[in-house]
Amino acid sequence: MAIAVIMPRQGNTVESCIITKWNKQVGDPVAVGDILFSYETDKASFEEEAKNAGTMLAIFAQEGDDVPCLQNVCVIGNEGESFAEFAPDGAAEAPAAEAPKAESEAPAEEKAEIAETPVMVDGLKISPRAKALAERFGADLSFVVPTGPDGRVIARDVQALLDAGKVVSPAARGAYAGGIEGSGMGGRVMLEDLNRKAETAAAPAPAAAASPEEDTYTEPMTNMRKVIARSMLTSLSTIPQLTHTIAFDATQIQAARKLFKEKGEAMGMQKININDMVMYAVARTLAMPEHRALNANLIDDGKTMKYFRHVNLGMACDTERGLMVPTIMGAEKMSLKELSDAAKKLAKDCKEGKINPDLLKGASFTVSNVGSFGIENFTPVINPPQTGILGVCGIQTRIKEVVGGEIKTYPAMTLCLTYDHRALDGTPASKFLVALKNNLENFTLLLANG
Repeated sequence: MAIAVIMPRQGNTVESCIITKWNKQVGDPVAVGDILFSYETDKASFEEEAKNAGTMLAIFAQEGDDVPCLQNVCVIGNEGESFAEFAPDGAAEAPAAEAPKAESEAPAEEKAEIAETPVMVDGLKISPRAKALAERFGADLSFVVPTGPDGRVIARDVQALLDAGKVVSPAARGAYAGGIEGSGMGGRVMLEDLNRKAETAAAPAPAAAASPEEDTYTEPMTNMRKVIARSMLTSLSTIPQLTHTIAFDATQIQAARKLFKEKGEAMGMQKININDMVMYAVARTLAMPEHRALNANLIDDGKTMKYFRHVNLGMACDTERGLMVPTIMGAEKMSLKELSDAAKKLAKDCKEGKINPDLLKGASFTVSNVGSFGIENFTPVINPPQTGILGVCGIQTRIKEVVGGEIKTYPAMTLCLTYDHRALDGTPASKFLVALKNNLENFTLLLANG
């Protein structure tokens, strides 16, 4: 029995996914566990394994197609089995001759033909039956030759298009204007055919000789980069942002890091790093009632404050695909080791492109650490609808005091707090930074207080 494979829903907020690669083609044998295709959301990549064995009977979407979640993507079954009932719109990747033959609406002795060049014009007359058949199987009506009364397109004419392979893929139909020879199976017009035509039309005439200054090239932005760009534009164009900075003495957290590295292996704490300790202190500080305006979201176009009862800490994570911000839920309730383990697991999943999209939302506050690059100061951009984000910089040696002509230094670490001035003013923002500074400079007491 033929079984349809659907596009999985990776998280409650994901509505569609893009197919990046097909590992099986129509007619290929399929075993349980075989990778059928790869796909991605705007944040992560996944592979779909076969749950049933058989033969790939039909494919309903091509590489590059944006497919709604839970929609049928392909069909696996026994050779010769029917699969038309599984097609989202009846346009499966299979020889068009497999489409059901329509009953003729004109005398049987007349033979339907197709045009060698596009002939479709506005106001095309088409019978309801022919229209339904064309829509179901994606017939390319730009090549139709009407044989019905008064130049009307009838079902037989559409069937002639299907028999000749004049078919348009589901992904290409919305932007297809007609008249393209397709590169798909049987001449099917694919989305890449439209893109290729658009690139050819937009390409400038080649220059006689390009100068070094003209030696450039362009690439389309990735889906993820587009999402980041929209988010940054929204943030900077809609939020009145202000940044305060403060430096703290990192002596205690450096000492703690050294202790964990040298003697923490027995307790599984040898991998706890400076950023883990900063996030631990941030979570504990945000949990204080007086700082609730920073542990919040500003919603309803700036009319409503949504306060969080727990600290859902966003953690900016750099990946090859771009910036991701997974969320550590209930961070203020975690021990330092629990928080460290959670952060490393999320970072690993992000870098491997396997992060659950549901873990990329719901943060009440974000921490962005660029200290490993030696950055001394920067202005982090708020991730709306959050009301604040903390930038963490590298450790610098600074002069603490001069005693008896002797210069005493200390390891200084700068924190940069960007906050939404609609949600809070400069004084409460500054008080948060002072409280965080105190917790980090007295990290041993903070750990003891749990």
